[in-house]
Amino acid sequence: MSDELNIRQIQQLLPHRYPFLLVDRVLEREHRKRIVCQKCVSVNEPFFAGHFPGTPLMPGVLIIEALAQAAGVLILGDPDFPAGDKLVLFTGIDDCRFRRPVVPGDVLRLEVEVLHLRPRAAKMRGRATVDGEIAAEATLLSALADRSGMP
Repeated sequence: MSDELNIRQIQQLLPHRYPFLLVDRVLEREHRKRIVCQKCVSVNEPFFAGHFPGTPLMPGVLIIEALAQAAGVLILGDPDFPAGDKLVLFTGIDDCRFRRPVVPGDVLRLEVEVLHLRPRAAKMRGRATVDGEIAAEATLLSALADRSGMP
């Protein structure tokens, strides 16, 4: 399996779609260890219309969501989880910090490292950077659920 993924390949793994799909490309992957993804932040993002008019800033919660989606790609791209069978559900966040604003034109580099991975849960450390500067970082907690068991 190639380390890089394009948007079509990402959409085969994640259930998210526009305007909520926040991972554009996978740059690097190490099975069950780490992933590096990219999100190109465009002035056309729907959230910029209200956050904030005249001073567009990407909401911090969406930066963290982008990290969680990158974590989902890492887990759902695992050959032990057949494509389409599982969902990664965001269950918690620890030690979250925002360090710099993210604005239109920025390219977010989303780096996620596995701390613990079990058949039903994961704990990962994520860091979002722009031009080498940390924009946000957090420890992400997730549950793995069967898609068929979801309402």
